[in-house]
Amino acid sequence: MNEFDYHQVHANGVTLNVAVAGSGTPVVLLHGFPQTHLMWRHVAGRLSADHTVICPDLRGYGESDKPSGDYSKRTMSADVVAMARELGHSRFGLVGHDRGALVAFRAGLDSPDAVSHLMCLDVLPTLDMWEVMHGTSAAVGFHLYLMAQPAGLPERMIAASSDEFFGYFLDLWANDPAAIPADVRAVYLAACRRAVPSIVADYRASATIDVSHDEEDLAQGNKLRMPVTVIQQDWGAALGFDAAARWKAWATDLHHQTTTAGHFMAEEAPDEISTAIRALLQR
Repeated sequence: MNEFDYHQVHANGVTLNVAVAGSGTPVVLLHGFPQTHLMWRHVAGRLSADHTVICPDLRGYGESDKPSGDYSKRTMSADVVAMARELGHSRFGLVGHDRGALVAFRAGLDSPDAVSHLMCLDVLPTLDMWEVMHGTSAAVGFHLYLMAQPAGLPERMIAASSDEFFGYFLDLWANDPAAIPADVRAVYLAACRRAVPSIVADYRASATIDVSHDEEDLAQGNKLRMPVTVIQQDWGAALGFDAAARWKAWATDLHHQTTTAGHFMAEEAPDEISTAIRALLQR
């Protein structure tokens, strides 16, 4: 991203590729699937006028390390907290999209002293996601079930046609295809092509250990204590669940809203998302 400095930050046993710009109150932006930190190029530029904006590639994605083994959101969120600390920020606002939103959610539960404000874009918490997927409507999440399978077959199947697989979601989930131009799309596809095993491991964790962690928190009454904003497409209306109610069970100070933008809302509607982030950080 133009005007951003890049750092290789050693944190929690991995090296993360991190873009940093601006000065002021820190805000960390976590990308989703099938993307890299580049998805924040428009939002980050807007926020960097008065914030220190930190955009890492998550463990297993982009130019960050891709170790085998642990891709629990607990571990991935610990990466983020340690990365911010290495950059001099013990407390920060945190915004996540898609997979990054699940990492951000876990950071908010596990590290509330580090996360001052939390925004999650176009997800439900992992436990809730599985609970609302049922019947033929669950077909929209076929990739969740594919990558939940034991190691071996999913990786081979996806690697055999990785551009078609990852490109399918870039096409399907964008209301405005022009928001992801050809050069950016090529970056995303190349990054995913190099990261099939780690991407699958990330998703597999969301069908196993991540569910257990959410169940433990729910049983213990552990909730997000910081101001939380959630922006989603209206999946609840489409699939028959109350998304706001699902989130209210997890957050004590929640602002929930829907958007007419597609899944890639930070790229399709950067003004809307930037404005929402600023409003959250002022709460």
